[in-house]
Amino acid sequence: MLAAPRGACDCHIHVFGPRERFPLAADLSYVPDEARVEAYLAIRRRLGIERTIIVQPSVYGTDNACTLQAIAQLMPGARGIAVVDPAITDADLERLHEAGIRGLRFSLVTKNALRPEFLETMAGRIQPLGWHIQFRSTHRDLPDLESLLGRLPVDVCLDHLGNIPPEEPLTHPAWQALFRLLDRGHCWVKLSAPYQLSRMPAPGFTDYAFQVSALVKAAPHRLVWGTNWPHPLVATKPDEVDLLDSLREWIPDESVRRTILVSNPAALYDFPL
Repeated sequence: MLAAPRGACDCHIHVFGPRERFPLAADLSYVPDEARVEAYLAIRRRLGIERTIIVQPSVYGTDNACTLQAIAQLMPGARGIAVVDPAITDADLERLHEAGIRGLRFSLVTKNALRPEFLETMAGRIQPLGWHIQFRSTHRDLPDLESLLGRLPVDVCLDHLGNIPPEEPLTHPAWQALFRLLDRGHCWVKLSAPYQLSRMPAPGFTDYAFQVSALVKAAPHRLVWGTNWPHPLVATKPDEVDLLDSLREWIPDESVRRTILVSNPAALYDFPL
């Protein structure tokens, strides 16, 4: 197993439950099993991870209470990504900041995420807080969104390798848009959840190796990694050890892996180095 360096960060997990305390939203695309902080702590100890980013899941809509409780339980080594009503007050944004939130989740495909029509307005509002936009793109929508994402006044982090299937060549418009966004200097990419689209086994998911190598060459200081625990919507759950070991398969250089696991998350999510 790859030994995680001190200060390593898992940049993408979700927490669900307890159900009686945190009821699900009325409009759902799936009903998750409970996945509490206590269960995640066992994963974190197993991997040697010290920091975690909790991402608001779609099943809670704009009620961030479960995510905020998880951040509080994992503090000081935790931050979060929220989903909010665009009508939220500045005072409530400040309160979320004090609770550890450092970004807003947007998507065209994820139910209950903020939608692109609010990107510019909300980016302007969160800029003074130092937050960023987390966007779940796809290979279909990213080319059309490139111009909008590129002119935002805050950083943008693309989930799960941009959700671009590994069989698409780097000449595909989605990969080309992603690399142009990286060239502009305020885009980040999560090396997370390769198992969702990969056709190759873990560890390594080798059909993504060439793409990750290109990402490392283009922007090693704007890549982060995450497990996507507890892997919602996937019937066969991956082993988190395999997900961490995939970094060793993809990136032989230990110093680059440390940058991705420690330094980059500290910069993006406001952790001390």
